[in-house]
Amino acid sequence: MFDFLSSDWFIVSLEIVFLILIVFDVKKYVQTKKKEYITNIVLTIGFFIWTAIPFYNSYITWNAGDKKEYVSTCRSENNESLCECISDAVFKEYTLESFEALDKNGSDFKEFIKETKEECLDDSWF
Repeated sequence: MFDFLSSDWFIVSLEIVFLILIVFDVKKYVQTKKKEYITNIVLTIGFFIWTAIPFYNSYITWNAGDKKEYVSTCRSENNESLCECISDAVFKEYTLESFEALDKNGSDFKEFIKETKEECLDDSWF
Protein backbone atom coordinates (compact mmCIF):
# COMPACT_ATOMS: atom_id res chain seq x y z
CA MET A 1 0.00 0.00 0.00
CA PHE A 2 2.79 2.42 0.84
CA ASP A 3 5.27 1.20 -1.77
CA PHE A 4 5.21 4.62 -3.42
CA LEU A 5 7.13 6.05 -0.43
CA SER A 6 10.37 4.46 -1.63
CA SER A 7 9.87 5.21 -5.33
CA ASP A 8 12.14 7.64 -7.10
CA TRP A 9 9.38 9.96 -8.27
CA PHE A 10 8.17 10.39 -4.70
CA ILE A 11 11.67 11.23 -3.47
CA VAL A 12 12.16 13.76 -6.28
CA SER A 13 8.76 15.29 -5.48
CA LEU A 14 9.73 15.61 -1.82
CA GLU A 15 13.02 17.23 -2.79
CA ILE A 16 11.16 19.80 -4.89
CA VAL A 17 8.70 20.52 -2.07
CA PHE A 18 11.56 20.96 0.41
CA LEU A 19 13.38 23.32 -1.95
CA ILE A 20 10.21 25.40 -2.34
CA LEU A 21 9.77 25.51 1.43
CA ILE A 22 13.39 26.56 1.94
CA VAL A 23 13.04 29.39 -0.59
CA PHE A 24 9.76 30.48 0.98
CA ASP A 25 11.23 30.50 4.50
CA VAL A 26 14.35 32.38 3.39
CA LYS A 27 12.14 34.98 1.70
CA LYS A 28 9.99 35.35 4.83
CA TYR A 29 13.08 35.58 7.05
CA VAL A 30 14.58 38.32 4.90
CA GLN A 31 11.30 40.24 5.08
CA THR A 32 10.58 39.83 8.81
CA LYS A 33 13.89 38.82 10.50
CA LYS A 34 11.93 36.46 12.79
CA LYS A 35 13.96 33.64 14.30
CA GLU A 36 11.16 31.12 13.75
CA TYR A 37 12.03 31.05 10.08
CA ILE A 38 15.62 30.07 10.85
CA THR A 39 14.28 27.02 12.70
CA ASN A 40 12.07 26.18 9.73
CA ILE A 41 15.00 26.57 7.35
CA VAL A 42 17.27 24.31 9.42
CA LEU A 43 14.58 21.64 9.81
CA THR A 44 13.70 21.71 6.13
CA ILE A 45 17.35 21.42 5.12
CA GLY A 46 17.63 18.45 7.51
CA PHE A 47 14.63 16.73 5.91
CA PHE A 48 15.99 17.57 2.45
CA ILE A 49 19.26 15.80 3.28
CA TRP A 50 17.43 12.89 4.93
CA THR A 51 15.37 12.22 1.79
CA ALA A 52 18.35 12.77 -0.53
CA ILE A 53 20.59 10.10 1.06
CA PRO A 54 18.88 7.03 -0.53
CA PHE A 55 18.67 8.85 -3.86
CA TYR A 56 22.36 9.77 -3.61
CA ASN A 57 23.38 6.24 -2.66
CA SER A 58 21.41 4.76 -5.54
CA TYR A 59 22.35 7.08 -8.38
CA ILE A 60 25.66 8.73 -7.53
CA THR A 61 27.83 6.10 -5.82
CA TRP A 62 26.86 3.11 -8.01
CA ASN A 63 27.87 3.27 -11.66
CA ALA A 64 25.99 1.38 -14.38
CA GLY A 65 28.60 -1.39 -14.71
CA ASP A 66 28.56 -2.18 -10.99
CA LYS A 67 24.77 -2.22 -10.96
CA LYS A 68 24.64 -4.61 -13.91
CA GLU A 69 27.20 -6.89 -12.26
CA TYR A 70 25.22 -7.04 -9.01
CA VAL A 71 21.90 -7.54 -10.82
CA SER A 72 23.31 -10.37 -12.96
CA THR A 73 24.61 -12.08 -9.82
CA CYS A 74 21.24 -11.64 -8.18
CA ARG A 75 19.35 -13.00 -11.21
CA SER A 76 21.30 -16.22 -11.05
CA GLU A 77 20.03 -16.71 -7.49
CA ASN A 78 16.46 -15.28 -7.65
CA ASN A 79 13.68 -14.53 -10.11
CA GLU A 80 13.79 -11.24 -12.01
CA SER A 81 11.07 -9.28 -10.19
CA LEU A 82 12.38 -10.25 -6.75
CA CYS A 83 15.90 -9.43 -7.88
CA GLU A 84 14.87 -5.95 -9.06
CA CYS A 85 13.26 -5.24 -5.69
CA ILE A 86 16.25 -6.52 -3.72
CA SER A 87 18.78 -4.69 -5.88
CA ASP A 88 16.86 -1.41 -5.55
CA ALA A 89 16.94 -1.80 -1.78
CA VAL A 90 20.67 -2.59 -1.81
CA PHE A 91 21.46 0.37 -4.08
CA LYS A 92 19.53 2.74 -1.81
CA GLU A 93 20.90 1.35 1.46
CA TYR A 94 24.60 1.00 0.65
CA THR A 95 27.14 3.08 -1.20
CA LEU A 96 29.38 1.17 -3.58
CA GLU A 97 32.36 1.45 -1.25
CA SER A 98 30.45 0.30 1.82
CA PHE A 99 28.91 -2.58 -0.15
CA GLU A 100 32.30 -3.77 -1.37
CA ALA A 101 33.70 -3.61 2.17
CA LEU A 102 30.66 -5.37 3.61
CA ASP A 103 30.89 -8.97 4.80
CA LYS A 104 28.25 -10.62 2.56
CA ASN A 105 28.18 -13.65 4.87
CA GLY A 106 27.74 -11.52 7.99
CA SER A 107 24.58 -11.68 10.05
CA ASP A 108 23.70 -8.00 9.49
CA PHE A 109 23.70 -8.30 5.70
CA LYS A 110 21.85 -11.63 5.78
CA GLU A 111 19.21 -10.08 8.04
CA PHE A 112 18.90 -7.10 5.67
CA ILE A 113 18.43 -9.42 2.66
CA LYS A 114 15.91 -11.55 4.57
CA GLU A 115 13.83 -8.50 5.56
CA THR A 116 14.05 -7.09 2.05
CA LYS A 117 12.87 -10.38 0.52
CA GLU A 118 9.95 -10.46 2.95
CA GLU A 119 9.00 -6.90 2.01
CA CYS A 120 9.33 -7.64 -1.68
CA LEU A 121 7.24 -10.80 -1.52
CA ASP A 122 4.60 -9.33 0.81
CA ASP A 123 1.34 -8.63 -1.01
CA SER A 124 -0.55 -7.34 2.01
CA TRP A 125 -1.85 -3.83 2.37
CA PHE A 126 0.01 -3.08 5.57
